[in-house]
Amino acid sequence: MNLTLNIWRQSGPSDKGEMRTYPVSDISEDMSFLEMLDVLNEELNAKGEEPIAFDHDCREGICGSCGLMISGQAHGPEVTTTCQLHMRSFSDGDEITVEPWRADAFPVIKDLVVDRGSFDRIIQAGGFISANTGSAPEAHSVPVPKPAADRSFMAAACIGCGACVAACPNASGMLFMGAKITHLGEMPQGQPERDARVVQMVNTHDEEGFGGCTNVGACAEACPKEIPLDVINQLNQDLRRALTHGR
Repeated sequence: MNLTLNIWRQSGPSDKGEMRTYPVSDISEDMSFLEMLDVLNEELNAKGEEPIAFDHDCREGICGSCGLMISGQAHGPEVTTTCQLHMRSFSDGDEITVEPWRADAFPVIKDLVVDRGSFDRIIQAGGFISANTGSAPEAHSVPVPKPAADRSFMAAACIGCGACVAACPNASGMLFMGAKITHLGEMPQGQPERDARVVQMVNTHDEEGFGGCTNVGACAEACPKEIPLDVINQLNQDLRRALTHGR
């Protein structure tokens, strides 16, 4: 395939960015999107030009670091991570726009790389348990209903890629936060800190500059791990209960 790429270039956090156009040719439909960017970077290196900075690690859809806005869609036209998006999803002659996540809470570091440290700080605020679960046999001494275990595992699938924030018109991180709260809130070990957890995480979310949720649903639609929208309902229920108990 021969493609035209419009890519956001920005030298640093305080520098002015701009879109630049790059043609790429002989792209195999079996390449991943990141492999296609590798090919472009090899061409730029050969010309002595600055390669395009983009974030990646595992390239297996696990780590969540590879997020990009591709033609206005978080991670592109398929419900998957950018690293698992293959060029067969595009057609010969396509013009593709590639941008970093757009959110105040995810400032651009360089080109397509953003700082998602705000997610880390939300987790530090309450996304953990301090209960000693003991060894494996002791951990099984408290029965967990299968529906609760299944829901906890479902929510734990969140990889913190930030697609929910990028897709949301308000740049809200509520789906991410709801997944973490549901994951821990369904388990008995997560109960002692349940009220404090949700209050601390929501406060940090707001302090970091994320927007509020208005139930648009774009977050769940863009999520590569298909986290359902109802984890936000769980977050709101926990928050309401915690604030009521606090009074």
